This record gives sequence, C-alpha cells and structure tokens, in this order.
Amino acid sequence: MSLAEKVVVITGGARGIGAALARRFGQDKPRGLVISDIDLPAAELVALQLRDAGVRALAVRTDVGVRYDAERLIATAQREFGEVDLLCSNAGIATGMGVHAPTSIWNRAWSVNVLAHVHLAHALLPSMSRRRKGHVVITASAAGLLGLPGDAPYAATKSAAVAVAEWLATTYGHLGIKVQALCPLGVRTDLLMPSVEAGHRAARAVTDLDVILEPEEVADAVAAGLDEDGFFIFPHREVGALHAAKALNTDAWIERQSQG
Repeated sequence: MSLAEKVVVITGGARGIGAALARRFGQDKPRGLVISDIDLPAAELVALQLRDAGVRALAVRTDVGVRYDAERLIATAQREFGEVDLLCSNAGIATGMGVHAPTSIWNRAWSVNVLAHVHLAHALLPSMSRRRKGHVVITASAAGLLGLPGDAPYAATKSAAVAVAEWLATTYGHLGIKVQALCPLGVRTDLLMPSVEAGHRAARAVTDLDVILEPEEVADAVAAGLDEDGFFIFPHREVGALHAAKALNTDAWIERQSQG
C-alpha cells in the first residue's frame, strides 16, 4: 500500500515503534503525517527530522486516553491535511505490576491501552464510513493473544485491545474500512528494555518466546502487512503458531506460563 499523497496519523509517535512507523511511512511522501504523543518535544523532534527530509509532518501533543484530546487530534489532522487515510493507534503503556496494582494504575492502563482506540475510532470512523474507505492499525501486542505473566494490567488491556480491533473490523469492514491488529512480541523500546535489564518476570516471558526486534523491523512488517488480507500483523512470525497452540490446549499453555 503506497502512502503517497495519503494522510497518516500515528499515536505514540515520539519514540519506539511509533517513531519507526513515522520514518518508514515518510519514505512514501504522504500528503501529511501527524505524529501524536503526550511528550510533545520528542514528537516535535521526529516531525522536524521528517520535515528536513521533505515530508509534511506535524507534531501534536495528545493524551489519547482523554476523549477530547483524541477528537482534537483527528480534527487537527483533517484541518491541516484533509481526510485521514491511515490511523496507527499505537500509544500504549506497561506497568510491570500484578493484580494488586493500585486502581489508578489499572485505570490509566485501561484509558491508554483500550479507551484510546475507542476515542479515536469514535472521532474518525464517521468520516471513513462516509467515504467508504480508510485503514486503522491498532497496536495490540502479542500479550493480547498470549497473556503476559508479571504484568496483569498490560495483559488484560492488550487482550481488550485485540477485542476492540476485531469488533471494529467486523462492524466496519463492509463499509470499505480495513482494521488490523499489530501484535509484536519483544521490541527494543523504552517500554521493554528497562524490564529486560532488571530481569523482570514479564520481560523474561517475552524474551523466552522469540528474539527482540528493532522498531524499524516492526515498521517494515506493518508496511508489508497493510497490503495483506489478514487481520493480524505478526512481526514475530512465531506468534501465530503460539496463538494457535494456546487455543488448542489452553490448560497446557497456562501451566507452562505459570512455571516461568
């Protein structure tokens, strides 16, 4: 899928997978690329790099867990560049905590990892539905399919993110809107590497399953996945097989994870 002359919005775009997506999509010379993040200076830096490369890029500070902010982001993109063709709803947070995490942590994980997708869909899908075209990629994580020992809020909310993506795909596919769930395992980002270095159980669970990819490898997988028919985008090819194995024998999967 060429993004030439398309309008792209990426949340969580200041670093990691989001920044890699911005740089990868910038190669296609989109009509406009909006980089959203709660860290505006970091998002501005990515946008500046893209503008230096001749890409029309704009940074917007957004707390995607807040509905007003999500709606403002989409309105800004439409005002500056026109109707949005591709949304990468990529912002996410990890907690490294179990079921006893404070309610405030659970609420924040829910707002960023789940409700952000809902807020953005609410703001964007009416326009895509009228035009009968559009593309949404939700970063849901392999944890949404396989679970994640050591981080209960992350595992639960990423599972919910997969469900949101599936519901959107089921409900809006007949209107020409394509929805995909991006489900990587370990990626060399600020979200994972501090936990890897600390030997956290959640990080060990991730690294035991497959190699750690670079963000640029994930961005390449997304670029390729946009042209594929599948609902899932698996930068780590092993995730599909692991998901199938879990479905075939969930009891064995749970036992294996509990011994980590």
